[in-house]
Amino acid sequence: MICIKNAKVVLEHGILFDGVILIDNGRIAEVGDARDIPVPHDCETVDAGGCYVGPGFVDIHCHGGGDSMFHTDPTGAAAHFLAHGETTVLATLYYDFDLPDLIDSIGRIEAAMGVGAGRAIGGIYMEGPYMNPKYGASPEKNKWRGEIAAERYAPLADRLGDLVKVWAVAPEREGLEPFMAYAKKTNPEVVFAVGHSEASPKQVARLKKYGIRLQTHSMNATGRVPLWLGTRACGPDEACMLDPEMYAELISDSLAVHVNPELQRLVLKNKGVDRVILISDSFVSHEAPPPDLAHVTDLSFDAQSNLSGSRLTMDMACRNIMRHTTCGICEAFLLGARNPARAVGMDDEIGTIEAGKRANLVFVDDIFNVKKVMLDGEIVG
Repeated sequence: MICIKNAKVVLEHGILFDGVILIDNGRIAEVGDARDIPVPHDCETVDAGGCYVGPGFVDIHCHGGGDSMFHTDPTGAAAHFLAHGETTVLATLYYDFDLPDLIDSIGRIEAAMGVGAGRAIGGIYMEGPYMNPKYGASPEKNKWRGEIAAERYAPLADRLGDLVKVWAVAPEREGLEPFMAYAKKTNPEVVFAVGHSEASPKQVARLKKYGIRLQTHSMNATGRVPLWLGTRACGPDEACMLDPEMYAELISDSLAVHVNPELQRLVLKNKGVDRVILISDSFVSHEAPPPDLAHVTDLSFDAQSNLSGSRLTMDMACRNIMRHTTCGICEAFLLGARNPARAVGMDDEIGTIEAGKRANLVFVDDIFNVKKVMLDGEIVG
């Protein structure tokens, strides 16, 4: 048994300013005020040193970080994020691979799961392949522009099985429904996200029966089909805002380049802190930035100097959301841990500090500098 003491424990609805967490066999056994929790004499003690101790971050949308991409070096990528408090990540694959390359990548990710840093990999997020090729980074590399055919998607969905937690799709793609039905049959628990799309709210609502409850990076890679002169059309961002059940992913970089501060505040005001999810959308790229963004360190760019994800980690994202909005520490942990876990159906195991859940914890100061990380009750890094 392990006892964490001298901690500001961040719970779902508040903070225990002199908190104690007891861990047994890699799971949280008890949590409460120091005065109320008797500490066994023979347990190992971890002094938090007055740090905030919150649930390990859950990053459901990240392609790679440091020098490692998930499709080539999943263990290295997982280790990079784990060092920043991300105790659960969804390895994200993109539409720039054809079917054989995706199958190979899935095999490498699956082999890494459950071993070393790979224990932090909780599954796969498919950013595509059936999104709108007009939007997003590196559109010239899209291998899935043509007809949506069963001979291509069936082997992919079969290989993924229940490894895939999210499929991002553009509801306006012709012939999409048979794919969604097949993917749902293969994995009934999978979540669909609206991504790289110009779908109207009606087009999104028509496919809600398949389990759409997420918007891929809100306010990014979205469009609107023009209506009449002077009339603002509605697209995926508005569809998400109008649907109280949908979660909005948000990339909050240091200079608010992906989503400006006013829009970040608008998303939070509309969706509330229960339906916004911080993501890193981290990507390893060595392409040159545009001259006016050459000084920024947490962004990635494609060959055309367009945004291609970020170099964020979730500790940075939490710090940034506090900078750009009125979020405090408790709200940042909701956006960075509880909400993403809940959105993809993993909240029975992770996302909050509660008895019975995995002891995945991160120790931070008041501006989210990471001091310690615990995975299944073991201090790592």
